[in-house]
Amino acid sequence: MTSGYDSFDNTEMNFRNDALIQERVGLVSTHMYKQFLDYQNATINTTAVFNEIILDLKSIVETLKKSFSSRGITTQNIYVDYDAQKTIVTINILWHTISLTTRCNFEPQALYREQLPPLFCGRIMAIKGNYTELMKGIDDKSESMKRLLDNEIASLYIPADKMQNSVFKIRHLANKEFFLNSQDSAKEFVLKVIEIVCGGGVYHEEGSRKSFNI
Repeated sequence: MTSGYDSFDNTEMNFRNDALIQERVGLVSTHMYKQFLDYQNATINTTAVFNEIILDLKSIVETLKKSFSSRGITTQNIYVDYDAQKTIVTINILWHTISLTTRCNFEPQALYREQLPPLFCGRIMAIKGNYTELMKGIDDKSESMKRLLDNEIASLYIPADKMQNSVFKIRHLANKEFFLNSQDSAKEFVLKVIEIVCGGGVYHEEGSRKSFNI
């Protein structure tokens, strides 16, 4: 039979345990809520930038058609296409195909930065090739991300704060960050991606020689 003192001690211990649980769970929920808000705002901003990208690509396609047509080159292989949800857009420029997508934002994610705190943001990936063809037969999230990374040209990271610059990273310059303001980020991103892909060329295959930039 327990004494009244033992009962009091157990009650006090339970109270302390409950208080400790509430405090620590409260810290976790506060942290996750901040991440959720950043994710929500970054998603809104990323969607807005992606919609601008689609409009800019339409304008770029028309300009390219006029330029090639004036040189007597057929323009039937110059076009832009996007899905109904506006999460994938593909531009074809003669023998080059480039896709851009927001289908890499599965959860709140942060951009790793060596000298700065991680930046929670949305991401727009530019990949070489047709997204739909590249993703045929892939249902797994990790496998789809691997396929995206294998074909990545560059990525645009868009923060939750509209006043903060977006971060532009080119795959072959992985450790270098370029900053674009919110007004220009969509246009500058797609133009730079097109310059990277179309400003180079492809060698005839001889061992490791595959492409070059001019």
